[in-house]
Amino acid sequence: MAYDAGMLHLIIEEIKSKEVCKVEKIYQPSNDEIVFLLRSKTESLRLLINVGSNYPRMNFTKNQTENPIKAPMFCMLLRKHLAGAKLLGATQYGYDRACELEFEAYDDMGFKSKKYIICEIMGKYSNLILTDADKKIISPLKSVDLTTSTQRPVLAGMKYELPPKQDKNDPLNISKEEFFRIFENASKEMKCDKFIMSHFMGIAQSTARQLAYSAAGSIDAILCDIEKIKLSEKFERLINTIKNNLAEPTLVVDSQGGTVEYSYFPLEFYGKDYKNEKFETFSELIDNFYAKRSKNERIRQKSSDIFKLLTNAENRIIRKVAIQTEELEKTEESEQYKLYADLITANIYLMKKGMTSIEVVNYYDESCASVKIPLDNRLTPAQNAQRYYKKYSKAKTAKIEIAKQIELARAEKEYIETVFESLTKAETESDLNEIRDELYHSGYASRMKNYSASKSQAPKPLKFKTSSGYTVLCGKNNKQNDYITTKLSSKLDWWFHVKNLPGSHVLMQSNGEEPSEKDFTEAAEIAAYYSKAEGDNIAVDYTQIKHIKKPSGSKPGFVIYHVNWTAFVTPDEKKINSLLEK
Repeated sequence: MAYDAGMLHLIIEEIKSKEVCKVEKIYQPSNDEIVFLLRSKTESLRLLINVGSNYPRMNFTKNQTENPIKAPMFCMLLRKHLAGAKLLGATQYGYDRACELEFEAYDDMGFKSKKYIICEIMGKYSNLILTDADKKIISPLKSVDLTTSTQRPVLAGMKYELPPKQDKNDPLNISKEEFFRIFENASKEMKCDKFIMSHFMGIAQSTARQLAYSAAGSIDAILCDIEKIKLSEKFERLINTIKNNLAEPTLVVDSQGGTVEYSYFPLEFYGKDYKNEKFETFSELIDNFYAKRSKNERIRQKSSDIFKLLTNAENRIIRKVAIQTEELEKTEESEQYKLYADLITANIYLMKKGMTSIEVVNYYDESCASVKIPLDNRLTPAQNAQRYYKKYSKAKTAKIEIAKQIELARAEKEYIETVFESLTKAETESDLNEIRDELYHSGYASRMKNYSASKSQAPKPLKFKTSSGYTVLCGKNNKQNDYITTKLSSKLDWWFHVKNLPGSHVLMQSNGEEPSEKDFTEAAEIAAYYSKAEGDNIAVDYTQIKHIKKPSGSKPGFVIYHVNWTAFVTPDEKKINSLLEK
């Protein structure tokens, strides 16, 4: 569901229900996200405002994200103007996806002054704007100049103007008679959900579909199949739900427990295979829905430089291997060069300088067929034989060396695949910095723009507890893999890794004891879950640390072992999360 005007209205009501709060801290975890840490007499709150193009929203959040070491300029500006300010209230602009937060702050002279944060949640046009008491723009998060929009530039020093009005009706202020008139004038072949969205502002597609479903029993119903009175009643009931704050925070989940949609009333059109779960507040609902999505989006943005580096490196290796494979195929002619040289030597008495070719009997062929040998007319017969011997020797050496180079290139490609897998497990900026540091020390520094090695800190792998209380460590990248395998282990601890695929090193610290079968299964499931493997019955190798060897000079995360057992497990996300130590 898009974060529509109805959801914004309900979140604003949540803000209004809180006591007057003071701005204690302001953070900017990513380019498009601001978090206000608010404190009242009774509680602390985190107000999140995201104006990115993918997941724009505003809500109270309990999720804490890692912040950059150096705050961005816009965050510093907000701290200058709003640090210590009181949040007095919030107001929605009509029934639109825009609102203002009113603050009582102090100016440079110590006098009280009003400041406003204007939040526009409009997809790719979302923005966050700081203004003074007269709605003069102090600074927008995203500047919009005349080259971007001629209708409404948003620049520091300009007077704030509302977004251009849409040619739609305000659903909060429409009479039943007006609704009937709009219905009668619309094309009767128009789908009901499209009719709702095109004529009434601030309504998401899922809301329009539910209206169509409740009025006609199908989301594909067209207007000629719907009674206007029934549709009007369903529409009026929805609007009254919003007006009177009777909405229900609802999350739609599929049969696997995956989140599908959120809304302020049950969405029945998904069918019996989907469940509507209720939450206490709308902020809790939105927090739950976007928790994993926003984290993945934030990591994706911050890891774009690593992803580009790895993609270029992988493409370079693929091209290199293709060229080398072609060269290797050419070296298969080396035996032909030796044959020519041997036959020239055997028939040298028949040859003389100046000949361009000679046809002789092939004594090495059972049929004794004749062979035509090309010659260089500038060379003597002996020199021609020597020439072919040299080409044979060169091709034979090249065959060995090219095979070695192909093997090295394939090993490098496998290593890059492990780093790609590490990116999917990265959760914080620290995890990404560890990957950057790993690549830097693996020889990729020349391709990493503006990167310099920083003081290394001890890696922080994931920590789990099995049912019997054994500690299980899981590396999220190759640096962490090496750390837990070579630094945190003892020779009798148990080591797990998915078979023949990139994945995490998993260490179960057994303290010399013999864990139960259930403990082994749980550790193997963790190794399977944090790997590239998918599906059921995933093969996981496990052995004791004493059998693990790390070759000298090998890439980070690379180990060898010859003694092991293999378990087949099917990991369950909920079970693994329940074992994770927060």
